[in-house]
Amino acid sequence: MELIKKIFSHKMLFMLIHGISAGTPLLLIGGTLQALLKDNNVDLGTIGLLALARTPYSLKPFWSPLLDRYKLGFLQRRKGWIFVFQVCLALTISSLGMIDPIKLPWLFGAAALAAGFFASSQDIVIDAYRREILSDDELGFGSTLYVQGYRIGMLFAGAMALFLSETIGWMYVYMIMGGIMLICGLTTFFAPIENADIPAPKSLKESVIGPFKEFFSREGCFLMLAFILCYKIGDQMASNMTMPFYLELGFSKAQIGAIAKVWGMGATFVGAFLGGGLILKLGIHRSLWFFGFLQMISTFGFSLLFLLGKNTWGLSAVIAFENLSAGMGTAAYMAYMASITNKKFTATQYGLLTSLMSFPMTILAAPTGYMAKSMGWFSFFTFCTLIAVPGLFFLYRMTKWVRPEDVSKEELAEYANEVED
Repeated sequence: MELIKKIFSHKMLFMLIHGISAGTPLLLIGGTLQALLKDNNVDLGTIGLLALARTPYSLKPFWSPLLDRYKLGFLQRRKGWIFVFQVCLALTISSLGMIDPIKLPWLFGAAALAAGFFASSQDIVIDAYRREILSDDELGFGSTLYVQGYRIGMLFAGAMALFLSETIGWMYVYMIMGGIMLICGLTTFFAPIENADIPAPKSLKESVIGPFKEFFSREGCFLMLAFILCYKIGDQMASNMTMPFYLELGFSKAQIGAIAKVWGMGATFVGAFLGGGLILKLGIHRSLWFFGFLQMISTFGFSLLFLLGKNTWGLSAVIAFENLSAGMGTAAYMAYMASITNKKFTATQYGLLTSLMSFPMTILAAPTGYMAKSMGWFSFFTFCTLIAVPGLFFLYRMTKWVRPEDVSKEELAEYANEVED
């Protein structure tokens, strides 16, 4: 009964709403914006340059200390900033539909860049608010709802926006999307009240230096960073090469798309919600172990699919299981990163940890094409399975630093005896 109350609580509803608010702007300054520009006959060079509107997403750790330090004169520290950024997004997104990109390209570009800044800033504060408003055992399911809301927001800004543009035109599409952001902003007034006992940094210097000083003063801090870097590395390296792998096996793009939509998307949603529920029941630490092994098994599934060859049922099973395990693993992974932040410096520390999380998706995934070419598909996916082992090793070594609610007293005592021996 207690589990059901937590799942359907007031707080969880706002995790979903905040996910929608964070996911909606991303495509409106990305792929959907490119479609708007193409329909307005903007040249490809200008369209390419407007990708710079997404630059603030990569730079947000640089101003996150300001959002930790300063509070606006209304609402609370986090809710006040969330509301302001949502209103600013409503205005800038709406303006993108009203500014002529041919006649006023610089103004249009400035509005797109401003939207990118407000969207990335909103992400910083929403992540901090989620950490501060949820207890540790609620973070898994709360992160799940946030991710699902994010996907819903991207669906609004992607498929729905493209569909509406054919009938009502881009100006009204962007005004509708701005309206969605305004509605999200108005709901912020009804979001759960923050804990007033959580202190803010006393100076800008403390808000910049404090997050690093506090984190690196902890016992086991480097193990935590190593775990964050390695936990999903195999899963991410493998997923970077799945599309060429499917095509080389002989599957058509239509087959892959249909199976990915029907099985993949459904399995991702089921995995995320199932993962969030299991984290509530098992705790973050045990869930990371369980989901980590599932991720390894799902990665090895690609090796088995190579042995099967062009087999539609095999492809369906591999995509479904991979998406299921990835959805569960991501929920626990995000919950863990949130749980190890200090609530005084949540915005800065969480921003830096998520930047570290994205490292395997960008730098380490870059050479996977050369690896698959030289090793062969079976060996490549087997390697991706085994490279996940260090992440589980670091998880094992962290046992003595996890919170008591995640590991039983008997387990902690057993591990302490092993260390002493």
